[in-house]
This record gives sequence, C-alpha cells and structure tokens, in this order.
Amino acid sequence: MEISVTGRLEVRISAADVGKRVSVRRLTEPGVTHEKFTDTVGVLTSWDDGVLLITRRDGRSVRIPESALVAGKVVPAEPARRRGPAASYAELAPVASRAWRPVESERLGEWELRAAGGFTRRANSVLPLGAPGLPLDEALTVVRRWYGDRGLPARVQTATGAEGTQELLCAELERREWVREVTAELWTGGLAPVADRAGATGVVLSREADEAWLARYQRKGVSEVALRVLGSGPSVWFATVPSEDGGAPAAIGRCVVDGRWAGFAAVEVDPALRRQGLASRVMAALALRALDEGASAAWLQVEADNEGARALYTGMGFTAHHAYHHYREPVVSGEAR
Repeated sequence: MEISVTGRLEVRISAADVGKRVSVRRLTEPGVTHEKFTDTVGVLTSWDDGVLLITRRDGRSVRIPESALVAGKVVPAEPARRRGPAASYAELAPVASRAWRPVESERLGEWELRAAGGFTRRANSVLPLGAPGLPLDEALTVVRRWYGDRGLPARVQTATGAEGTQELLCAELERREWVREVTAELWTGGLAPVADRAGATGVVLSREADEAWLARYQRKGVSEVALRVLGSGPSVWFATVPSEDGGAPAAIGRCVVDGRWAGFAAVEVDPALRRQGLASRVMAALALRALDEGASAAWLQVEADNEGARALYTGMGFTAHHAYHHYREPVVSGEAR
C-alpha cells in the first residue's frame, strides 16, 4: 500500500486511472471477516457515483465504495513468470484462434466474428483483439444481427489477467447485462519437459480424426462442420492409444503446431483407465512430433474446476497465463432464439 512520509496510508488513485492496474485496501464490511482490511489487485474498470469497479485476474469484478477506501496506488503489470516461455497475450490469442478455426468469419474493425454451426463457443464467438471501428453499442448491434442471421446466440470471447487483456470490455459487457457463461484459463509451459515426462510407446499419430479417435471424443455425433474445426490449424496431429479389446481407444489427444507453439486439446482417457499415465503418453508423443517440427513452447486450455487436469499439467511445468471468458447476449423479454 502507499504510505506517506508521515507513516499514514494514502489513496493515490482517482477516476483518471480507469484502465490501469491498481492495488487498493478497503475497510472490511462488518460481519464478513475478522480482518479489518481487505486488499484487492486488478484493473480499475470504472469509478462512477462513488463506487469503484475492479476486475481481478480471474475476471471477477469487485465493487468498492469510495468511502471504504483506505489506500490505493497504481501498480505495474504483473511480471513475466519465471517458469515456462515468455509470451504476451497479443502473441498467444491469435495462436489459440488459429488452432480452432471457424468455418465462417468476418472482420469488424479489429474484431473477428466467427461461426461454425454452433460447434463450441470458441468457434462461434467474437474475438475482439482491438477496436471494432464503431462505438461499442453499434458494434454489439452488428454482432447480434450477424449471429442472429445464422440462428446463433451472439457471444464475445474476452480475456483477463495479462497485459493487454480486456478487463474494460468485460466491464462494459456486464454493464449491458451480457451474461458470462464460461470461464477457463490458458496455460503455457516448455515443450521439452512434456516430451520427456513419459514414454510415448503405443501411441498412433495421424493427420485426421478417424472413426476410432471420434469414438473416444467427448462430443458425440460430430458433424462435418465439427470435423472441419477439429482439422483446422497450421499443422494438426491426432494421437490415439488403441484399446486392448478393439473398442473405443484407451486415450486420445490433439495438437496443433504453429511456429514456436504447440497447442494441446482433447486429451481424453477411458474413465476406467485413468491415473495410469495414458494422458502423459499421449502428450509426450504429440510433443515429440511438435519438437521435430521446430516448436519449443506449449499451451493448453483448462477449466477452473477440472482438478485432475490441473494437477497433471502443473506436474508437467505448465502455469496459468490468463483467464478467458465467453459472454452471451442478454435475452430481451419476448425475444426468441
């Protein structure tokens, strides 16, 4: 906290600091906790009518009455993590997008409107990597019309928690009652440790998702549109560990190699065979292939409540880089979708 020469805490932020990363201390609400003060670090996304809105790294917004402020200051962006490859959001966001391409897209300024018949939110949402070239309300009207013409709900994918992410846009969407449906995290790590973690024997690699691979994939009844999304990306590989009885594979995985990055997805294991190292074998085989193609860094996406996956990836040296969220348009009374 900011301390003056007299030893007293001071508030050294104002409404002019909206958009900056801040650290504040406030008086705790009576009865909420035994502590007298609560500290919050995040992006100051608004300061209106005597209330501050601070968006934390995980995307959650904290409302703080101005009267409860004890101290506050602007703080620099979080330092780069020591583990894993250095990377900015500006670098990672396009890489992640290229690994899961829609079947149709259109530009709106620096926003990309993406559609793929409703197969996954990532392929059916706006990726806003800059300004839309219109005032926000007009841009959102265009977005809603574009998705409505395709029989899809309008969604916007945003990110928080790294330099250059979209805390301000998140706050504006929430102010307009867009609903945050899903939050997950993008993690990064070195590629070589993934390849070295476990033996890659017994893993079959292919350029296409064949019937066996799809038999283990969690999304059933995959359409031609879904197959196009699954097969999209600069250099796509599918991994399969065949089952002993000839049924659905024991484990599968997918990897997209894009320059120095290898992105892992769809790592799934037969529930009866979990905790036997199959996921590690799948990822090791894919990592070895990605290393052969010149990649050196890895990324993947994991949901906050998937404790098993988070433990596995932590053991491989992955750490969280940023959170990402999908906001869905508000439903207007009497409106059908």
